[in-house]
Amino acid sequence: MRSIGEMARDGGLSVSALRFYDRAGVLVPAWVDPVSGYRWYEPAQLEEARLLARLRRAAMPLADIRLVLAGWAGADTDLVRGLLEAHLRRLELGLSEARGEFSTLRALLDQRENPLTSLRTPTAAAAAAATRVSASTLELAAALDTVRFAAGSDPELPMLAGVLFDIEGDGIRLVATDRYRMAVARARIAGHDGPRTQVLVPLPLADAMRALLTGGERVQLAVDGDRVTLEAGDRQTAGQVLGHEFPDYRRLVNLPAGRRVRIDTESFRAALENGPVRTSEAGEADREPQDLSVLRVTEDGNVVVCDEGDHGADDRDNVGVNREYLLHALTAGARDELVLELGAPTAPLVIRRPDDEDAFSLLMPVRLEN
Repeated sequence: MRSIGEMARDGGLSVSALRFYDRAGVLVPAWVDPVSGYRWYEPAQLEEARLLARLRRAAMPLADIRLVLAGWAGADTDLVRGLLEAHLRRLELGLSEARGEFSTLRALLDQRENPLTSLRTPTAAAAAAATRVSASTLELAAALDTVRFAAGSDPELPMLAGVLFDIEGDGIRLVATDRYRMAVARARIAGHDGPRTQVLVPLPLADAMRALLTGGERVQLAVDGDRVTLEAGDRQTAGQVLGHEFPDYRRLVNLPAGRRVRIDTESFRAALENGPVRTSEAGEADREPQDLSVLRVTEDGNVVVCDEGDHGADDRDNVGVNREYLLHALTAGARDELVLELGAPTAPLVIRRPDDEDAFSLLMPVRLEN
Protein backbone atom coordinates (compact mmCIF):
# COMPACT_ATOMS: atom_id res chain seq x y z
CA MET A 1 0.00 0.00 0.00
CA ARG A 2 1.13 3.55 -0.72
CA SER A 3 0.56 6.46 1.65
CA ILE A 4 -0.97 9.65 0.27
CA GLY A 5 2.44 11.33 0.45
CA GLU A 6 4.06 8.57 -1.60
CA MET A 7 1.22 8.66 -4.11
CA ALA A 8 1.57 12.44 -4.44
CA ARG A 9 5.33 12.20 -4.95
CA ASP A 10 5.23 9.40 -7.52
CA GLY A 11 1.95 10.29 -9.23
CA GLY A 12 2.61 13.95 -9.99
CA LEU A 13 -0.28 15.27 -7.88
CA SER A 14 -0.20 17.28 -4.68
CA VAL A 15 -1.58 15.90 -1.42
CA SER A 16 -4.37 18.49 -1.47
CA ALA A 17 -5.24 17.46 -5.04
CA LEU A 18 -5.49 13.80 -4.00
CA ARG A 19 -7.80 14.76 -1.14
CA PHE A 20 -9.98 16.72 -3.57
CA TYR A 21 -10.14 13.88 -6.10
CA ASP A 22 -11.09 11.49 -3.30
CA ARG A 23 -14.01 13.72 -2.25
CA ALA A 24 -14.99 14.15 -5.90
CA GLY A 25 -15.04 10.38 -6.37
CA VAL A 26 -12.43 10.48 -9.14
CA LEU A 27 -9.53 8.68 -7.45
CA VAL A 28 -10.71 7.02 -4.26
CA PRO A 29 -8.09 5.45 -1.93
CA ALA A 30 -8.23 1.72 -1.41
CA TRP A 31 -8.44 2.15 2.36
CA VAL A 32 -8.89 4.99 4.84
CA ASP A 33 -7.77 4.46 8.42
CA PRO A 34 -10.96 4.98 10.49
CA VAL A 35 -8.97 6.38 13.43
CA SER A 36 -6.37 8.65 11.84
CA GLY A 37 -8.16 9.33 8.55
CA TYR A 38 -4.96 8.54 6.62
CA ARG A 39 -5.53 7.53 3.01
CA TRP A 40 -3.80 4.46 1.51
CA TYR A 41 -3.63 3.45 -2.14
CA GLU A 42 -3.04 0.19 -3.97
CA PRO A 43 0.14 0.06 -6.12
CA ALA A 44 -2.03 -0.34 -9.22
CA GLN A 45 -3.61 3.07 -8.56
CA LEU A 46 -0.31 4.82 -9.32
CA GLU A 47 -0.96 4.49 -13.06
CA GLU A 48 -4.40 6.08 -12.59
CA ALA A 49 -2.87 8.96 -10.61
CA ARG A 50 -0.33 9.65 -13.35
CA LEU A 51 -3.03 9.50 -16.00
CA LEU A 52 -5.20 11.86 -13.95
CA ALA A 53 -2.31 14.34 -13.62
CA ARG A 54 -1.80 14.35 -17.39
CA LEU A 55 -5.50 14.88 -18.08
CA ARG A 56 -5.70 17.80 -15.65
CA ARG A 57 -2.65 19.43 -17.22
CA ALA A 58 -4.53 19.15 -20.51
CA ALA A 59 -7.50 20.96 -18.86
CA MET A 60 -9.94 18.07 -19.28
CA PRO A 61 -13.14 18.52 -17.21
CA LEU A 62 -13.62 16.22 -14.23
CA ALA A 63 -16.74 14.66 -15.73
CA ASP A 64 -14.73 13.47 -18.74
CA ILE A 65 -11.80 12.40 -16.56
CA ARG A 66 -14.10 10.05 -14.66
CA LEU A 67 -15.12 8.41 -17.93
CA VAL A 68 -11.52 8.18 -19.17
CA LEU A 69 -10.39 6.50 -15.95
CA ALA A 70 -13.32 4.09 -16.10
CA GLY A 71 -12.56 3.25 -19.72
CA TRP A 72 -8.86 2.90 -18.94
CA ALA A 73 -9.54 0.48 -16.09
CA GLY A 74 -11.95 -1.52 -18.26
CA ALA A 75 -9.64 -1.55 -21.30
CA ASP A 76 -12.30 0.28 -23.33
CA THR A 77 -9.86 1.90 -25.73
CA ASP A 78 -12.57 3.16 -28.08
CA LEU A 79 -14.20 5.16 -25.27
CA VAL A 80 -10.88 6.60 -24.10
CA ARG A 81 -9.76 7.52 -27.60
CA GLY A 82 -13.11 9.15 -28.37
CA LEU A 83 -13.01 11.26 -25.21
CA LEU A 84 -9.42 12.36 -25.86
CA GLU A 85 -10.16 13.34 -29.45
CA ALA A 86 -13.32 15.22 -28.48
CA HIS A 87 -11.43 17.19 -25.83
CA LEU A 88 -8.63 17.99 -28.27
CA ARG A 89 -11.18 19.35 -30.76
CA ARG A 90 -12.65 21.57 -28.03
CA LEU A 91 -9.20 22.89 -27.17
CA GLU A 92 -8.40 23.63 -30.82
CA LEU A 93 -11.72 25.40 -31.30
CA GLY A 94 -11.18 27.42 -28.12
CA LEU A 95 -7.68 28.39 -29.24
CA SER A 96 -8.98 29.51 -32.62
CA GLU A 97 -11.68 31.64 -31.00
CA ALA A 98 -9.20 33.08 -28.51
CA ARG A 99 -6.84 34.08 -31.31
CA GLY A 100 -9.67 35.91 -33.03
CA GLU A 101 -10.59 37.76 -29.85
CA PHE A 102 -6.98 38.70 -29.15
CA SER A 103 -6.58 39.96 -32.70
CA THR A 104 -9.54 42.27 -32.11
CA LEU A 105 -8.16 43.36 -28.75
CA ARG A 106 -4.78 44.20 -30.26
CA ALA A 107 -6.50 46.38 -32.84
CA LEU A 108 -8.40 48.17 -30.08
CA LEU A 109 -5.21 48.64 -28.07
CA ASP A 110 -3.49 50.17 -31.08
CA GLN A 111 -6.15 52.89 -31.03
CA ARG A 112 -5.36 53.84 -27.47
CA GLU A 113 -2.40 55.97 -26.63
CA ASN A 114 -1.78 54.34 -23.27
CA PRO A 115 -3.54 50.99 -22.72
CA LEU A 116 -2.53 49.94 -19.22
CA THR A 117 -0.82 52.65 -17.22
CA SER A 118 -0.79 56.39 -16.99
CA LEU A 119 2.99 56.36 -17.19
CA ARG A 120 5.23 54.02 -19.14
CA THR A 121 8.15 52.40 -17.38
CA PRO A 122 11.41 53.53 -18.97
CA THR A 123 13.21 51.43 -21.55
CA ALA A 124 16.55 51.73 -23.27
CA ALA A 125 14.81 53.35 -26.23
CA ALA A 126 13.02 55.90 -24.07
CA ALA A 127 15.39 57.08 -21.40
CA ALA A 128 14.08 59.69 -19.00
CA ALA A 129 15.89 62.37 -17.05
CA ALA A 130 17.79 61.00 -14.07
CA THR A 131 15.95 60.93 -10.74
CA ARG A 132 17.82 60.77 -7.45
CA VAL A 133 16.17 60.58 -4.02
CA SER A 134 17.06 59.58 -0.49
CA ALA A 135 14.99 57.35 1.78
CA SER A 136 15.06 55.97 5.29
CA THR A 137 16.82 52.60 5.38
CA LEU A 138 14.25 51.18 7.79
CA GLU A 139 11.23 52.48 5.87
CA LEU A 140 12.44 51.21 2.49
CA ALA A 141 13.34 47.82 4.01
CA ALA A 142 9.90 47.57 5.62
CA ALA A 143 8.20 48.49 2.34
CA LEU A 144 10.09 45.77 0.45
CA ASP A 145 9.27 43.22 3.15
CA THR A 146 5.60 44.16 2.89
CA VAL A 147 5.25 43.59 -0.86
CA ARG A 148 7.84 40.95 -1.78
CA PHE A 149 5.58 37.95 -1.07
CA ALA A 150 3.03 39.02 -3.69
CA ALA A 151 5.42 39.24 -6.66
CA GLY A 152 4.73 36.99 -9.63
CA SER A 153 6.87 34.09 -10.87
CA ASP A 154 4.97 33.03 -14.00
CA PRO A 155 7.36 33.19 -17.00
CA GLU A 156 4.34 33.86 -19.23
CA LEU A 157 3.73 37.14 -17.35
CA PRO A 158 7.12 38.90 -17.23
CA MET A 159 5.45 42.23 -16.43
CA LEU A 160 4.64 40.85 -12.97
CA ALA A 161 8.11 39.44 -12.22
CA GLY A 162 9.27 42.49 -10.33
CA VAL A 163 8.46 45.21 -7.83
CA LEU A 164 7.12 48.51 -9.11
CA PHE A 165 8.90 51.56 -7.68
CA ASP A 166 6.52 54.51 -8.11
CA ILE A 167 8.24 57.79 -7.17
CA GLU A 168 5.93 60.75 -6.77
CA GLY A 169 6.00 63.79 -4.53
CA ASP A 170 7.53 63.03 -1.15
CA GLY A 171 7.08 59.27 -1.29
CA ILE A 172 7.97 56.10 -3.12
CA ARG A 173 5.26 53.48 -3.38
CA LEU A 174 6.23 49.83 -3.88
CA VAL A 175 3.76 47.43 -5.50
CA ALA A 176 3.86 43.72 -6.39
CA THR A 177 1.21 41.35 -7.72
CA ASP A 178 0.87 37.88 -9.22
CA ARG A 179 -2.81 38.39 -10.26
CA TYR A 180 -4.14 36.47 -7.26
CA ARG A 181 -2.77 38.84 -4.62
CA MET A 182 -1.36 42.35 -4.51
CA ALA A 183 0.67 44.20 -1.89
CA VAL A 184 1.30 47.95 -1.61
CA ALA A 185 3.58 49.91 0.73
CA ARG A 186 5.05 53.41 0.91
CA ALA A 187 8.28 54.97 2.17
CA ARG A 188 8.96 58.67 2.55
CA ILE A 189 11.68 60.23 0.38
CA ALA A 190 13.58 63.50 0.12
CA GLY A 191 15.13 65.30 -2.81
CA HIS A 192 12.46 64.63 -5.43
CA ASP A 193 11.02 67.67 -7.15
CA GLY A 194 10.48 66.31 -10.65
CA PRO A 195 7.68 64.48 -12.42
CA ARG A 196 6.36 61.11 -11.37
CA THR A 197 8.75 58.25 -12.19
CA GLN A 198 7.94 54.54 -12.37
CA VAL A 199 10.42 51.69 -12.76
CA LEU A 200 9.82 47.96 -12.62
CA VAL A 201 12.69 46.43 -10.63
CA PRO A 202 13.31 42.71 -11.35
CA LEU A 203 13.04 40.46 -8.32
CA PRO A 204 16.75 39.49 -8.12
CA LEU A 205 17.69 43.18 -8.05
CA ALA A 206 14.95 43.97 -5.51
CA ASP A 207 16.30 41.18 -3.28
CA ALA A 208 19.84 42.54 -3.67
CA MET A 209 18.55 45.97 -2.63
CA ARG A 210 16.90 44.48 0.44
CA ALA A 211 20.19 42.85 1.44
CA LEU A 212 21.82 46.31 1.53
CA LEU A 213 19.13 47.80 3.76
CA THR A 214 20.79 47.02 7.08
CA GLY A 215 22.17 49.71 9.34
CA GLY A 216 22.64 53.35 8.45
CA GLU A 217 19.98 56.01 8.51
CA ARG A 218 19.44 56.79 4.82
CA VAL A 219 20.11 55.33 1.38
CA GLN A 220 20.26 56.92 -2.06
CA LEU A 221 18.11 55.65 -4.93
CA ALA A 222 18.89 56.77 -8.47
CA VAL A 223 16.94 56.12 -11.67
CA ASP A 224 18.72 56.98 -14.90
CA GLY A 225 16.88 55.84 -18.00
CA ASP A 226 16.56 52.07 -17.83
CA ARG A 227 19.03 51.67 -14.96
CA VAL A 228 18.39 51.88 -11.22
CA THR A 229 21.01 52.11 -8.46
CA LEU A 230 20.75 51.86 -4.68
CA GLU A 231 23.63 53.22 -2.58
CA ALA A 232 24.01 52.46 1.12
CA GLY A 233 27.17 54.10 2.42
CA ASP A 234 30.10 52.67 0.48
CA ARG A 235 28.02 49.76 -0.85
CA GLN A 236 25.76 49.74 -3.86
CA THR A 237 23.77 47.50 -6.16
CA ALA A 238 22.54 48.38 -9.62
CA GLY A 239 20.87 46.83 -12.62
CA GLN A 240 18.56 47.25 -15.56
CA VAL A 241 14.84 47.68 -15.00
CA LEU A 242 12.26 45.54 -16.75
CA GLY A 243 10.94 47.08 -19.95
CA HIS A 244 7.35 45.93 -19.44
CA GLU A 245 4.10 47.68 -18.61
CA PHE A 246 2.91 47.16 -15.05
CA PRO A 247 -0.87 47.20 -14.46
CA ASP A 248 -2.35 50.45 -13.19
CA TYR A 249 -2.50 49.42 -9.55
CA ARG A 250 -4.28 52.62 -8.49
CA ARG A 251 -7.37 51.52 -10.38
CA LEU A 252 -7.12 48.00 -8.97
CA VAL A 253 -6.99 49.15 -5.33
CA ASN A 254 -9.83 51.65 -5.72
CA LEU A 255 -12.42 49.37 -4.11
CA PRO A 256 -15.74 50.00 -2.37
CA ALA A 257 -15.32 50.15 1.38
CA GLY A 258 -15.95 46.87 3.17
CA ARG A 259 -16.54 45.93 6.77
CA ARG A 260 -13.37 46.37 8.84
CA VAL A 261 -12.57 44.03 11.71
CA ARG A 262 -9.54 44.32 13.96
CA ILE A 263 -7.81 41.01 14.74
CA ASP A 264 -5.06 39.75 17.01
CA THR A 265 -2.59 38.50 14.43
CA GLU A 266 -1.19 35.49 16.27
CA SER A 267 -4.60 34.29 17.48
CA PHE A 268 -6.00 34.57 13.98
CA ARG A 269 -2.96 32.79 12.54
CA ALA A 270 -3.52 29.92 14.98
CA ALA A 271 -7.19 29.76 13.96
CA LEU A 272 -6.17 29.48 10.30
CA GLU A 273 -3.45 26.89 10.88
CA ASN A 274 -5.56 24.69 13.14
CA GLY A 275 -9.02 25.44 11.78
CA PRO A 276 -11.07 23.77 9.05
CA VAL A 277 -9.72 23.76 5.50
CA ARG A 278 -11.72 23.34 2.34
CA THR A 279 -10.09 22.13 -0.86
CA SER A 280 -11.26 23.80 -4.04
CA GLU A 281 -10.74 22.68 -7.59
CA ALA A 282 -8.56 25.19 -9.40
CA GLY A 283 -10.24 27.30 -12.03
CA GLU A 284 -7.24 27.18 -14.35
CA ALA A 285 -5.57 24.13 -15.84
CA ASP A 286 -2.08 25.12 -14.68
CA ARG A 287 -3.07 25.62 -11.03
CA GLU A 288 -3.54 22.83 -8.55
CA PRO A 289 -6.49 22.70 -6.14
CA GLN A 290 -6.11 25.17 -3.30
CA ASP A 291 -6.49 24.84 0.45
CA LEU A 292 -9.10 27.45 1.34
CA SER A 293 -10.08 29.17 4.55
CA VAL A 294 -13.67 30.39 4.57
CA LEU A 295 -14.15 33.55 6.63
CA ARG A 296 -17.28 35.11 8.05
CA VAL A 297 -17.95 38.21 10.13
CA THR A 298 -20.16 37.32 13.09
CA GLU A 299 -22.91 39.50 14.52
CA ASP A 300 -20.64 40.60 17.36
CA GLY A 301 -18.03 41.87 14.89
CA ASN A 302 -15.46 39.06 14.96
CA VAL A 303 -13.98 37.13 12.04
CA VAL A 304 -14.28 33.35 12.31
CA VAL A 305 -12.96 30.51 10.17
CA CYS A 306 -16.01 28.54 9.02
CA ASP A 307 -16.36 24.79 8.98
CA GLU A 308 -17.73 23.27 5.78
CA GLY A 309 -21.23 23.05 7.18
CA ASP A 310 -21.27 26.68 8.30
CA HIS A 311 -21.51 28.39 4.93
CA GLY A 312 -24.23 28.47 2.34
CA ALA A 313 -25.24 30.23 -0.85
CA ASP A 314 -27.43 32.74 1.02
CA ASP A 315 -24.75 33.92 3.45
CA ARG A 316 -23.21 37.03 1.93
CA ASP A 317 -20.58 37.37 4.64
CA ASN A 318 -18.64 34.25 3.65
CA VAL A 319 -15.38 34.83 1.78
CA GLY A 320 -13.13 32.00 0.60
CA VAL A 321 -9.40 32.74 0.26
CA ASN A 322 -6.22 30.77 -0.32
CA ARG A 323 -5.06 29.90 3.20
CA GLU A 324 -1.34 29.96 2.34
CA TYR A 325 -1.64 33.40 0.75
CA LEU A 326 -3.50 34.73 3.79
CA LEU A 327 -0.82 33.41 6.15
CA HIS A 328 1.85 35.12 4.02
CA ALA A 329 -0.11 38.37 4.15
CA LEU A 330 -0.32 38.19 7.95
CA THR A 331 3.45 37.80 8.13
CA ALA A 332 4.00 40.69 5.72
CA GLY A 333 1.64 42.83 7.79
CA ALA A 334 4.26 42.80 10.57
CA ARG A 335 1.94 43.99 13.33
CA ASP A 336 0.57 42.41 16.51
CA GLU A 337 -2.86 43.56 15.37
CA LEU A 338 -4.14 43.93 11.82
CA VAL A 339 -7.40 44.98 10.19
CA LEU A 340 -9.30 42.68 7.83
CA GLU A 341 -11.64 44.40 5.40
CA LEU A 342 -14.31 42.11 3.96
CA GLY A 343 -16.74 43.15 1.26
CA ALA A 344 -18.90 40.99 -0.96
CA PRO A 345 -17.84 37.35 -1.55
CA THR A 346 -16.52 38.41 -4.97
CA ALA A 347 -14.54 41.38 -3.61
CA PRO A 348 -10.87 41.08 -2.60
CA LEU A 349 -10.04 40.56 1.06
CA VAL A 350 -7.93 43.50 2.27
CA ILE A 351 -5.35 43.12 5.05
CA ARG A 352 -4.41 46.49 6.53
CA ARG A 353 -2.19 47.86 9.26
CA PRO A 354 -4.12 49.85 11.86
CA ASP A 355 -1.39 52.52 11.99
CA ASP A 356 -0.50 52.77 8.28
CA GLU A 357 -3.16 53.19 5.58
CA ASP A 358 -0.47 53.17 2.88
CA ALA A 359 0.57 49.55 3.53
CA PHE A 360 -1.91 46.80 2.70
CA SER A 361 -2.41 43.64 0.69
CA LEU A 362 -5.30 42.29 -1.36
CA LEU A 363 -6.23 38.64 -1.80
CA MET A 364 -8.57 37.64 -4.59
CA PRO A 365 -11.45 35.50 -3.31
CA VAL A 366 -12.01 31.94 -4.50
CA ARG A 367 -15.53 31.04 -5.58
CA LEU A 368 -17.12 28.62 -3.16
CA GLU A 369 -18.91 25.60 -4.60
CA ASN A 370 -22.06 24.77 -2.70
